[in-house]
Amino acid sequence: HDDRTAPQFRNRKGRGSHKGRSYDRSRRDRQRGGHPGGFGGPGPRSRLDDTDGDVTMSDGAQDNNSQHRIPHGRKYDKKWLLTALQNICSVPFTPVQYHVDHDRAHFYVDDSPAANALRKCSHKITDSDGYKVEVHVNGSAPPSFLLSDLKPDHLEQLKQCMAKRFDGSQQALDLNNIRTDPLVSHKIEVTLNRKTHMEAVIRIIEENIPELACLNMSNNRIHKLDELAELVTKVPNLKTLNLSHNELKSDRELDKVKGLKLVELWLNRNPLCLYFKDQASYISAVRQRFPRLLKLDGHDLPPPIGFDVETPTTIPPCKGSCFGSDEIKALILRFLQYYSIYDSGDRQPLLDAYHDGASLSLTTPYSTQNPSSSLGEYHKDSRNLKRIKDSMRFRLLKHTRLNVVAFLNELPKTQHDIASFTVDVNTYTNTLLSFTVSGVFKEAVDGKSRDSTMAFSRVFITVPAGGSSLCIVNDQLFIRMATTEEIRRAFVAPAPTPSSSPVPTLTAPQQEMLTAFSQKSGMNLEWSQCLQDNEWDFNRAAQIFTQLKTEGQIPDVAFIK
Repeated sequence: HDDRTAPQFRNRKGRGSHKGRSYDRSRRDRQRGGHPGGFGGPGPRSRLDDTDGDVTMSDGAQDNNSQHRIPHGRKYDKKWLLTALQNICSVPFTPVQYHVDHDRAHFYVDDSPAANALRKCSHKITDSDGYKVEVHVNGSAPPSFLLSDLKPDHLEQLKQCMAKRFDGSQQALDLNNIRTDPLVSHKIEVTLNRKTHMEAVIRIIEENIPELACLNMSNNRIHKLDELAELVTKVPNLKTLNLSHNELKSDRELDKVKGLKLVELWLNRNPLCLYFKDQASYISAVRQRFPRLLKLDGHDLPPPIGFDVETPTTIPPCKGSCFGSDEIKALILRFLQYYSIYDSGDRQPLLDAYHDGASLSLTTPYSTQNPSSSLGEYHKDSRNLKRIKDSMRFRLLKHTRLNVVAFLNELPKTQHDIASFTVDVNTYTNTLLSFTVSGVFKEAVDGKSRDSTMAFSRVFITVPAGGSSLCIVNDQLFIRMATTEEIRRAFVAPAPTPSSSPVPTLTAPQQEMLTAFSQKSGMNLEWSQCLQDNEWDFNRAAQIFTQLKTEGQIPDVAFIK
């Protein structure tokens, strides 16, 4: 018993997307002005009357025909695979009806010596992953769908039939139930679920009416859309496609034609419609393939939400920090000394940075798959509203500066990459300043950083605290794992950092050297202590400073005096 319900509108009776005048034969005949056998009427001149328009098909002898299978052939580009085989095969061959079925690639060869030579090509080609390409050869008669019964006179009859069904004023072709058309049914049975017949139809369309805008292929027992994939490049103006009343069993078939820029599609009365629990999921699945779709099965859809970008567009690079004004920039850069204390190992002095009634929340990304795998220490306190119940929202919010700093002391020790910081000012008035600090950090254990790199984004809402200092009233911290690119750029060089502990008493020459380095580099005394990291080698410290400054690795906070 299947208790799923099909889309409510899929059972409506209809005759496809080209109804009324498009299907009115007498009207069509009048529009064509009595031009039998050609695509007449308004629009481009018909080319179906040309004598060289026949669609030729490979029709090898059944005695010599052999099927060639390439296991895992789906992953190979057709041109690459056939060229590689042609290059090493001792006998030239012509592949017939190359196609992919499940994971395998298939083609036929109607020449016995070529088939024997291809058999010897197995395991002679190495793909880009280092695997040998296998070639399996079976000597057998080709399947019935490869036996082309469309001879030149049949093709001419098919052209005339299609010309009669073409409406030049609408650029619409009606192939609904074409196998019953009197022009073809008394001589041949045109079955569009047969590969060669569909290919013949696509070829005729390509050669004669590539400007086609509407195509009706309803009631043709179509169960696969492999051949229709050619429409993407051969009929680029196609906007309406009717595939209703066919035998399409899976919406995955639509992936083969998703390159079409359709605005109207008909799929009703196909088995695939039965597999959707409701109308919304049906529309969603179709629109994933055709984002510009405005009409489905004759019903208007809500306008698509998206960006109509015809060509690939490069996203502009990040422009770094945005402060709004030099005054605010100086204020925030002075505030960023917050992280010197945060990374020092003792976060208790941060009490002075928070307002008495301050609040803090921590958030990590929501994941249903092993949520504690990477950010374990942070997940338990995460206030992600997709993860927690309403009753936990207030309990996970840290209130008052004592609770805030006590919570920060419980978090893992860290080492932030100051050079990775970007600052964006969100709002500022005379009495409030809100800004976001983003960057990367590592957890530090016993003074050493761990290998895993994390990224953070932290929104501070502050108020003036007298003089040129800020007081935090709200702190929102978001932590996630860093991206590959962020990891590549993080901690690339040992950028000079302010000391996290008091500097030992300096000798007079060292104090003099520190002052001179601060004057020449422009950095404050705290950051000029990089001399100590370079064993008081002034020239070496100067070279490293110049290199890091050129690379933009030294943060602005180092130059505030």
